[in-house]
Amino acid sequence: MAKSKRDNNEMLKGTLDMMVLRTLMTGDAHGHTIAKVIERTSEDVLEVEQGSLYPALHRLEDRGWVSSYWGASENNRKAKFYRLTAAGKRQLTSEASRWRQMTRAIALVMGEAAGDGGEQ
Repeated sequence: MAKSKRDNNEMLKGTLDMMVLRTLMTGDAHGHTIAKVIERTSEDVLEVEQGSLYPALHRLEDRGWVSSYWGASENNRKAKFYRLTAAGKRQLTSEASRWRQMTRAIALVMGEAAGDGGEQ
């Protein structure tokens, strides 16, 4: 069953920055592509809306974790592209480590054996 939009937004608040950084590991991309990659990779469970994505991209740029430049999109329109910086790669490594630690801890609290993902 698909999650409601509200549920997705609540989950994304704490993880969107990490997912954007991870998406940019594969190469430079503009906002629309970043959103579509996250949606497709999550098997359409996560929906990334512009109202969340662009503030996140600006925040990441302000922190020096991504840089941006203007280029032409696939349909030859002017688009702002984002690139992961060296500092962004370090931040992604740190966030991914914390994410793994947190998901393991939550699984333990939920009564799941580490790594099995099943109910007990």
